[in-house]
Amino acid sequence: MELNKQSKTLTQDEGMPGAQAMLYGIGLKEGDLKKAQVGIVSTGFDGNPCNLHLNGLANKVKTGVWQQELVGLVFHTIGVSDGISNGTEGMRYSLVSREVIADSIETVCGAQYYDGLIAVVGCDKNMPGSLIAMGRLNRPALMLYGGTIAGGHWKGKALNIVSAFEAYGEKLAGKIADEDYKGIIQNSCPGAGACGGMYTANTMSSAIEALGMSLPYSSSNPAVGPEKEEECRQAGKAIRLLLERDLKPRDIMTFKAFENAITVIIALGGSTNAVLHLIAMAKSVGVTIRQEDFQRISDKTPMLADFKPSGKYLMEDLHKIGGVPIVMKYLLDNGFLHGDCITVTGKTIAENLKDIPALDFSSQDIIYPLERPIKKTGHLQILYGNLAEKGSVAKITGKEGERFKGTACVFDGEADFTAHVDRIKPGDVVVIRNVGPRGAPGMPEMLKPTSLIMGKGLGKTVALITDGRFSGGTHGFVVGHITPEAFNGGLLGLVQNGDWIEIDVKNHQLNLLVDEKTLAVRRSHYQAPSLRVNSGVLYKYSKLVKTAADGCVTDED
Repeated sequence: MELNKQSKTLTQDEGMPGAQAMLYGIGLKEGDLKKAQVGIVSTGFDGNPCNLHLNGLANKVKTGVWQQELVGLVFHTIGVSDGISNGTEGMRYSLVSREVIADSIETVCGAQYYDGLIAVVGCDKNMPGSLIAMGRLNRPALMLYGGTIAGGHWKGKALNIVSAFEAYGEKLAGKIADEDYKGIIQNSCPGAGACGGMYTANTMSSAIEALGMSLPYSSSNPAVGPEKEEECRQAGKAIRLLLERDLKPRDIMTFKAFENAITVIIALGGSTNAVLHLIAMAKSVGVTIRQEDFQRISDKTPMLADFKPSGKYLMEDLHKIGGVPIVMKYLLDNGFLHGDCITVTGKTIAENLKDIPALDFSSQDIIYPLERPIKKTGHLQILYGNLAEKGSVAKITGKEGERFKGTACVFDGEADFTAHVDRIKPGDVVVIRNVGPRGAPGMPEMLKPTSLIMGKGLGKTVALITDGRFSGGTHGFVVGHITPEAFNGGLLGLVQNGDWIEIDVKNHQLNLLVDEKTLAVRRSHYQAPSLRVNSGVLYKYSKLVKTAADGCVTDED
């Protein structure tokens, strides 16, 4: 079948001798210049378990692409380790990296005129960044997830990355011996792969598989093992088919496909970060997804999966019983998914799931049946009110309750919180502000604060609200993505210690219980903080970034 070739102009046009000479210079033969070219982008780098093995996987993908009579050409883009940068000033660069990844992939593929794209990605921002680039380019493309890490162990206790953060809180509270603290730190991450719970990496990989932009099982295949290696080989066949059919991201990433993605992550108990990432991914293909869509789908979709951080299991456990496809099959059979959405296999969701066996609820308790879900409606809740006029995102798994009223304990940034964590007492609503997209800048995750709260034993007696984000590893009564952020004049900037705050999940409200006369006096004395940077990528980001409600995109007016 004739392939739709973007690169034909560069390789066959007699007026492009420079391009031909360059391609001969990298070792291509005359016959290769007639083949479609596939860019294979890797976010591999040595400094992070999530990305450690990706360059090796990219080379396996390259072999599979060449076996399909295509030209596979590997290139690289950046990655940022959230696990390493969390709790430091470096975390401000995490969400920014999503835009750098998207921009760099678009730039390489646009300049090189690659006909297709395969992204080999691992950590949290790699995945949405690669999908945003695919949407902008709109050439045949698919994503290959680097896979999940195996669980760690110490003295018979199962560990993962959040174990390390919470152990730090226990150490500060004097609840853990030095030997055990060191043992947990040294054994939480036993090798390559993304963080094992239903944190942001596994949330986004599951969402993208449900969206139809990765091969079945990609999100649950372990990072190391024969399944992931076979997926690398199959990626070559898949991109060949996509090129033959000229099946592009905008054909796959439809509104209904995004509804499927949202449904799956709600059923699995996924990260709050999925809200801003899926909004941004949808914008890249001209589809409008709003926070209200998450609430609408959450209202009718139960939370079924007992994953960490609030539950017991890791993604490797789901892999053993059939992976994400077995969950999707259950949801499809019960009317929760659109089965007619096309995917990168060239088949619909229903066709992909046709031969998947039914979930056996007698032999596993990772996924609960619809008749007795972990939570009858979804855990992702969108709250409004005078503290969040444009919305905020709460993660309520059912273990926290649905209402919290307490007195504000205010911190201007994460460093202020860490330095004065002993101020917190039961009944407080912890407020961490000026950590939003512009205020930080970069909207860092508040994993260290929530882990310290958990480690100190206050997880059930305090709430936390912020204009920053949360790690997928966060649990407890938490509300993030508060819009407008404090830096942009949001009411969060006027909160004072001792103010009463009410979080009412049932009625979707987040309110500061202070009268307007008092607030007017505070406004008259308020001095907005200065932008914390004056050059570099964080400065550019602060000038371009939209709100969390808009997906924190940087390419809109």
